[in-house]
Amino acid sequence: MDTIAFSPQDGSVVQTESISSESAMSAVLEVFPGAQRALFRRYHIGGCASCGFQPTETLAQICARNGNLDVAEVLSHIQTSHEQDAKIFISAIELAELRKQDATVRLLDVRSREEFEAVNIVGSQLMSQDVMRQIMGDGSNTRPLVIVDHHGKTALDAAAYFMGHGLQNVRVLSGGINAWAQEVEPAMRRYKVGS
Repeated sequence: MDTIAFSPQDGSVVQTESISSESAMSAVLEVFPGAQRALFRRYHIGGCASCGFQPTETLAQICARNGNLDVAEVLSHIQTSHEQDAKIFISAIELAELRKQDATVRLLDVRSREEFEAVNIVGSQLMSQDVMRQIMGDGSNTRPLVIVDHHGKTALDAAAYFMGHGLQNVRVLSGGINAWAQEVEPAMRRYKVGS
């Protein structure tokens, strides 16, 4: 089965190698980097030790040991994961407006403690085990939760985790705190993360 993937850099359509039920997860993840998030979000596969998979396992093997899931349906879901990721993003301007309209919006910062202490969005919380338990245990799976990182790339994994655990209104700040500093709070200090 030939598939189509979207370039993560510019969103353009590119033809990819053939992915099938017999493809190893390492190959699936190479073609569809968001596949693990997509699997966890819909099927609760691959997000923790009890539901994880090995890179050498085939898609068919993973489907078989997770309730004999329909491989074609799972593959279709993986192929459209880029669309689901795109829907999760919220721009800095949209977030600023949302915060004005809804005082219940939670901001969860997934950067390091050092980055958070150096600069953060007022009212945001640094992710910790205690904060995660509080969010999961507050009894509201529809309260808006916006995940913040540095550039809006790594926050997708945290969003998938919360969505996989039933939260329905999870977003990711597109461009991260860097975009917030450029578009909403120009006086906010900006920084680069060393490589």
